[in-house]
Amino acid sequence: MELKLVRYTDGGSRPSWGVLADEGVHALSVRPEGEPTLADLADDRYLARLSAAVHGGGLPRVPHSSVRALAPVSRPGKIVCVGLNYHDHAEEQGEEPPDEPILFSKAPTAVTNPGDPIVHPPGERVDYEVELGAVIGRTARDVPAGEVDDYVAGYTVVNDVSGREAQFADGQWFRGKSYDTFAPMGPSLVAGSAFDPNAVDVETRVDGEVRQSSNTAEFVFDVHELVEYASATMTLRPGDVVATGTPGGVGVFRDPPALLEPGQTVACTVEGVGTLENPVVDGGE
Repeated sequence: MELKLVRYTDGGSRPSWGVLADEGVHALSVRPEGEPTLADLADDRYLARLSAAVHGGGLPRVPHSSVRALAPVSRPGKIVCVGLNYHDHAEEQGEEPPDEPILFSKAPTAVTNPGDPIVHPPGERVDYEVELGAVIGRTARDVPAGEVDDYVAGYTVVNDVSGREAQFADGQWFRGKSYDTFAPMGPSLVAGSAFDPNAVDVETRVDGEVRQSSNTAEFVFDVHELVEYASATMTLRPGDVVATGTPGGVGVFRDPPALLEPGQTVACTVEGVGTLENPVVDGGE
C-alpha cells in the first residue's frame, strides 16, 4: 500500500490533510473519523481504508490550483540529520565513509513550507542539500531495523540548507544548519510500506541547472539502519524527522564553489515524493 498525502490550505482557517491525485486533492477533513494522525499513516490497514474511500468517490476534491502545500510537519520535536551518508558525498570531500552514522541536529524552527523563501543571511555562504526525510509516526525506542516500517508515517523531501560560514567557523554544525527557513520540507508525504526509500532518485536544480543527482542506493546506512541506530540512543516521537543525508554535488565542494544567491530558485526532487521548490531572498533587505 502506498498513498501520497499533502498537508495544505485552500483559503480555509486551518491546515488540512488530503490525498494527492491527478484529479485534485481528496479532502480528508469530512471523514467521520476525522483527519489522520501520523500513527494512522504508519498503519497499512488504515491506508487501505483511506485508499478505498478515495477510489469510492465519496470525498470532495479540491482543485490543484486552490491548494497551497505546507510542510508535512510544521514544528518537529526534533530533526535528526545524518552526515556523510552517501558514498559520493564522502568521496567529494576526500573522506572515508563512516563506520557508524554521524548524527547531528537542526533546530525545529528552521522548518519552512514549499514555495516560501529561504532567507539568505548577510555574510553567509548558503548551500543546498537535497535529502529524503523520514517522518516518525509512532513512538520509537530500540526499534530493530526489520520493524522500522511500522514506525514511519511516511517520507518527504527536506532541503538541509546550510550556512557554511557558521558551520566551518564553529567546528560543529548546529548553528549553521539552524537559521530560520533553513529546513524547507514537502511538498507531500508518501505513506505505505510499498514505497522503497532505499532505491529512489534524488536531485537538486538551481535555476534549472542540475547540481546534485544520485540515488538513495548510494546510502552508506539505509533508512532502516538509521532509525534503528538513532532509536537506540534517543526516543523518536511522532512528528520527529530523520533527514537521511545528502549526495555529492553540494555547492561548497564544487570547483569553483557554486553557492546559493538571492534571486535564485532551488528545487529538490525525490522520486515518487515530488519537487520541493523555494526562492532565495536577501536577508539584509
